[in-house]
Amino acid sequence: MSVYLAVDQSTSATKALLFAATGELLDKVALAHQQIYPRPGWVEHDADEIYRNTVQVLSELVARHPDLAAHIACLSLTNQRETFVIFDRHSGAPLSNAIVWQCRRGESICSRLVAAGYEERVHALTGLKIDTYFPAAKLRWLLDERPDLRTKLASGEALFGTIDTYLIYRLTGGRVYATDHTNASRTLFYDIHSLGWSAELLDVFGVTASRWPDIRASSAHFGETDLEGRLAQPLPICGVMGDSQAALFAQRCFVPGSAKVTFGSGSSVLMNIGDQPVLSPSGIVTAVGWVVDGAPVYAFEGITNFTGATIAWLRDQLELVTSVEETEALAAAVADTDGVYLVPAFVGLSAPYWRPDARAAIVGLSPGSTRRHIVRAALESIAYVINDVLKLMEEDAGVTLQHIHADGGAVRNRFLMQFVADMTRRSVWAARLPDLSALGAVFCGMVGAGAATLADLERLPASFDEYVPAMPEETAARLYAGWKRAVQQVLS
Repeated sequence: MSVYLAVDQSTSATKALLFAATGELLDKVALAHQQIYPRPGWVEHDADEIYRNTVQVLSELVARHPDLAAHIACLSLTNQRETFVIFDRHSGAPLSNAIVWQCRRGESICSRLVAAGYEERVHALTGLKIDTYFPAAKLRWLLDERPDLRTKLASGEALFGTIDTYLIYRLTGGRVYATDHTNASRTLFYDIHSLGWSAELLDVFGVTASRWPDIRASSAHFGETDLEGRLAQPLPICGVMGDSQAALFAQRCFVPGSAKVTFGSGSSVLMNIGDQPVLSPSGIVTAVGWVVDGAPVYAFEGITNFTGATIAWLRDQLELVTSVEETEALAAAVADTDGVYLVPAFVGLSAPYWRPDARAAIVGLSPGSTRRHIVRAALESIAYVINDVLKLMEEDAGVTLQHIHADGGAVRNRFLMQFVADMTRRSVWAARLPDLSALGAVFCGMVGAGAATLADLERLPASFDEYVPAMPEETAARLYAGWKRAVQQVLS
């Protein structure tokens, strides 16, 4: 029976995963990469390190299973979406560090464009907001700072790409320069109506390049790779999706109104809204969920840019915990936060507030506050921001969610999952497999390879833990009102 290889290139690490055709995870290998913070609010990655890690984890995983190597049907790819890199056309080598989706260095450019009246038109074309979360303004900033890169892009000596494009280019030895619709739709250069690059948007952001990546369906063929000669036979690359959309696909949210939350460094709430793009008036953005067999599916997305990363901050910066796993027991060790709220606006607040100038704060401290209260407040903040997004999403889509699909590493935190259920007043179906983005890319690769249909995928078993609201509704309402007051303190 065929098996499927996948790369999950996330904000913090690169994983290689091996799946059975049933969706069962057989094995995986992971390598973390460096987080680079040149200035407050700036975030970068070494793109060459990411590529080398990709080759290493894939090679190691294949070497572990020599009996399965001949049965690998294809390699699928899922990735952190808005992070981008400029790389050399001949060698594929990066010409600068990758600029990460969390980076805020494009704020001044976004502010100028909003002040000039472009926001409504950009939203109408892209479904997104003019925000430095997306690559466009940061690419303009980089080209202003590096005229040499502007010249090389215009001449075709340098190429622009999100991480999927960059990895595909290098894995195929420069033979394929392509992206898929889910990643392209996150750049602010893509028209969600025509499903292609927009000359008007490129002009708005003042960006010129002689070539842009070919945009292909998520289930399309993206060339072949032999991992720089490490494989006896080249593998076809099939199934390419941005990580959040891949998780939506893995959860089999094929029906309009179905939704999922991916708990990562940031958290993404996605809701299937059908085959027509709908624009939200409330700050919820519209994305391409996927394109399979030429048919687009659109999604509402609420972006929270610092959720799981808040817990990493507790560990790495404040040193309140030595591991992420500690947080569950610490939070459960106190009855509540004793009035403490943590507003995780470390790089601004995104949906539904869209205040890039906001900064994080811990509100409500007293002499009796302990690290347990702060840790609990940090976990609760994740549920609060998810609830903020879901409330708006339901209103704008005109639907009522019956339950929430959840995935990502944080679903193992039982305290957090229960608090999400309590705050949203919805059942949470927490996937037992944390690597759903990789599974979604594999599922899409199976469709592209002709090994499965969407109906086949729906019939595959799903394994999850269910959390139902247990907190009295009036208690949940009181806590949520306290959260809104804490946010207003930060915003004012």
